[in-house]
Amino acid sequence: MERGSEICTTCGFAPDCVHRRGLRPPVLECELYEERQWSVDLVTALVDRHLGQRGGLISTLEGIQAKYGYLPEGALRAVADRTGRSLVDIYGVATFYRAFSLEPRGKHLCSVCVGTACHVRGAPQVRDEFVKKLEIETGRTTEDGEFTLETVNCLGACALGPIVVMDGHYFSNVDRRRVGEILAKTREGLDFVSATGDQRVFPVEVYCARCNHSLMDAEHLIEGQPSVRVTISFGRTHGWLLLSSLYGSYTIESEHEIPTDMVANFFCPHCHAELAGATDCPLCAAPMVPLIVRGGGMVQICSRRGCRSHMLDFDGVNL
Repeated sequence: MERGSEICTTCGFAPDCVHRRGLRPPVLECELYEERQWSVDLVTALVDRHLGQRGGLISTLEGIQAKYGYLPEGALRAVADRTGRSLVDIYGVATFYRAFSLEPRGKHLCSVCVGTACHVRGAPQVRDEFVKKLEIETGRTTEDGEFTLETVNCLGACALGPIVVMDGHYFSNVDRRRVGEILAKTREGLDFVSATGDQRVFPVEVYCARCNHSLMDAEHLIEGQPSVRVTISFGRTHGWLLLSSLYGSYTIESEHEIPTDMVANFFCPHCHAELAGATDCPLCAAPMVPLIVRGGGMVQICSRRGCRSHMLDFDGVNL
């Protein structure tokens, strides 16, 4: 078969296609072509849904990537046409946030930190072990479309390095021996987090960044630990919210049900100052909520309901 006849309508060139099953001539298509082919109607609906909202473009791109696993060029052109913004601007946003991809990614995204702190603790060896076990180079996707491997310069948890993030789940103090375990856990499913015996989970004690008052509520335990009490508001609703103090756990209790994708405002229950930082979520662009960690450092959580992004920086304080 000539090279020109191996063009894949989904990803451009069949030999590099991560879904190269059931390709059929004369114009070869991925088995998942119908699922991955972008829809003008879907793009139009997403744009109209978020038109005029703060961060509306990012929400639109999130919706597209959630549907197709990446941002097809045709879909970006449709967004530009519908919004009246230049394609250059659209691409600028799509390439600025590392959560977006212009090429199909695998089912699981593995990020290995190779920043200075992680590097000196053995991150290159961890990266090499992932390369060996997945049989791909960094920046590539396995042939079965299961894993995409990438390296990043910092993940905000320098004191706990080497750090590996798999589908948004942090693994700390990783060495070569744990790589196989991480891959196995990923294949089994990472959404379940155990409050005991899970190295991704550990307690933190946090304070208000404004008044320095403790936010810990010892009278209301979550997963056997004092909870973190804050006040939140969204729309016309106002009430209390209790967060698990176990970093890595997503368990919460709230006075009112918070709709999925709703961005809430967080406040200190003592000084009533808004807990707002200068950082936006790297995954969904919602404001991050900064909480001071006892002993130094900061933990930040995303203010969007359903987003599991969190960042931890202990400023050299080892736990």
